Amino acid sequence: MRWLLLVVGVAVLAVIAAVVVVLRPGDSEPTAATSPAPKPSATLPTPKVSEFTDPCGTFDTGEIAPYAVTGYWITPKSNPCTWRKQLQEIHRVGGDTIIRIGYGLQFRTVTASGQVRAKDGTIDSLYKPCVEDGLSCHDAAERDLKQANPGNRIGRMYVYRTDEAFGSGLYRCPEMEHAIEVGKRVYYRLITQADGSDDATCDFSSKAQSYDMILVAGSPSDSLKELLDLGDQFGMRVFPALPLAPRDHKTPIRAERRHLGTLTTLTRRIVQDYGARFAGRESLGGVYQPFEVQMSATLADNPTLEVYSDQHRIVQQELSGKPILISPYLDARKRVAFGQTPQQVAEGFKALVRTGVGIIAPQDSRGTGKVGLFWPDERDDEVDERLRPVVGESTYETAYHGSTRDYYRAMSEAREEMMDSGYHVQLWANVEVFEPSGDKPCAPTGTRGKTDKERLDQAVTMAGRYVQKIVSYMWSDFMTCGSPSVEEEIVKDWQRPIAVDAIRRPRDAQDGVEVRGYHLDLGTVTVQWSGGTEEMDIASVGWLDTDPIEEELPEGMQAAWVPFDWTRVPAGEWVRIGVKLPSGQSTTEPLHVRIVT
Repeated sequence: MRWLLLVVGVAVLAVIAAVVVVLRPGDSEPTAATSPAPKPSATLPTPKVSEFTDPCGTFDTGEIAPYAVTGYWITPKSNPCTWRKQLQEIHRVGGDTIIRIGYGLQFRTVTASGQVRAKDGTIDSLYKPCVEDGLSCHDAAERDLKQANPGNRIGRMYVYRTDEAFGSGLYRCPEMEHAIEVGKRVYYRLITQADGSDDATCDFSSKAQSYDMILVAGSPSDSLKELLDLGDQFGMRVFPALPLAPRDHKTPIRAERRHLGTLTTLTRRIVQDYGARFAGRESLGGVYQPFEVQMSATLADNPTLEVYSDQHRIVQQELSGKPILISPYLDARKRVAFGQTPQQVAEGFKALVRTGVGIIAPQDSRGTGKVGLFWPDERDDEVDERLRPVVGESTYETAYHGSTRDYYRAMSEAREEMMDSGYHVQLWANVEVFEPSGDKPCAPTGTRGKTDKERLDQAVTMAGRYVQKIVSYMWSDFMTCGSPSVEEEIVKDWQRPIAVDAIRRPRDAQDGVEVRGYHLDLGTVTVQWSGGTEEMDIASVGWLDTDPIEEELPEGMQAAWVPFDWTRVPAGEWVRIGVKLPSGQSTTEPLHVRIVT
């Protein structure tokens, strides 16, 4: 990943000033101002060796089928060999980024004997084994607090589970905080102030206080270290998940404000420990905050943004500028009260940028059916039948405020505006690699079914022009679901070209068209309009740039130019532009472009 900034020459803009491509409203982007926000480094880690062997087997670290999607979410797994297999599979199809699904901090009550209750009121079996000196871990902690001052007590109890192991950086006051080993489980006892201040004096005796207790159920072996080691082997970056905020019990889509102080403390402790052990690791790409919010014009009032802001400050202090990644979702449906227009989503994007997060990877929401993949001249078409479980039988115009392309364009423009104001943020696209439902659900819970590479190519086409990277939710279950799986389809069909953008562009006083996309090598550009179809071989009559110098292009993006006389196309007509290869493979989703003179 080049992580560069896109600059289009002023002279080129002057040449094409009289031409407007409706699907690409602006070719110029401002130079980013000095930014307070962190950003990913310019180069990816290099794989250590071409293959390596460990107790799980022998693993090849090479790419065999590089695809446009270069990052994936994965779920925690108890078997370390599963990690290795997944990263090998992901890297084979061009993946260089791993994003971990995370766990949530939870407020809990306790019994009279200090046992942690589950949400249904029963004793939680995960925390029941935690015992010290014959007492529950809660009661043992309260005993120690009362020995320091008889008036001390534990006012609120929280729990957090993880498959990670932590070092001494987790503790602020080792005399009151420590690990408790019970069988194959390690519990971490943390004692904190309720307001999140996390007093460094560790004075538990001079004044009686009510404290929060956080009981972390951890693991003897550290999954994050294993993932970072694998990241080094495969030349990949890992984004571990920060603790998920407790949800408002009345409005679960919002974080609960009264628990944010404790969440801030837990985050600070975990990130401090990361900083002590992993700050210099190239494979640590940043951290991921898994609390999702809907992109909307009213997002600034959502308390979850306080979570992003607080955690951003902590990460900047402790992890030397590693970015926080978030992945909000879109909802473009007209028939729901909370559906948002592209302009409203752009306002939500600006509110997120102001929290200081470094990477915003909005879900394209096609997998959930909340946004459709269609062009402006397809608004009156019937929606894809796979969307009907969500929006019914209707046209795209009736169902949605806009298409995926409309929303990513609006967010891209909002990003430029915020960069002009001194912020720096990356806009990624999180394309959902599943369908709203299927004959055989891919995940253990829910109805979401398998999609296919053709639909995934379409999603890349719609979003790829406006983003710096394309990632996907998610590898586990969805990329490997069905027969053939999407992974198998990519390995078989990875060389198929995908075009993401086309503009009218003169070259040496000759009219023409520039196409950007993936796997354009040996391609022929096809332009189809009411006057006919013209095919232009890139190698014979045009040029191909396999590594464009313009910045902020996703990994693998290429640019091709061929001559074409646009005066033959009636003004305002929609033109379809595709690319095909000598193998017969062609873009499954042609670009729809309109020229207004």
